[in-house]
Amino acid sequence: MSKITTRMKRHVRHVLKDENPTIWVGKDGLTPQLIGEIEKQLQRNKMVKVRILPAALQGDNTAQSIAAKAAEQTGAALVEVRGHVFILFRKRKAVEPPK
Repeated sequence: MSKITTRMKRHVRHVLKDENPTIWVGKDGLTPQLIGEIEKQLQRNKMVKVRILPAALQGDNTAQSIAAKAAEQTGAALVEVRGHVFILFRKRKAVEPPK
């Protein structure tokens, strides 16, 4: 999991405050396809806003636990969990130049 400073968290929250979530976690939870899409958006934008639909919060799944699991699986920093929405941030991975 990557580290993030308080100042950087504040910056990411400011940038995304008026944005709508671009990914929704449904009743199937964090599927491999969903993790792949989060990876793709993190690589492109460095940050992603995710909404957890009420159907995903069955049993002992909480918004905090789903967000923590998504951050762990993508190697991203969990910036904030607010209600059913969370924000992830990750610096872009360096792309190896072709040989």
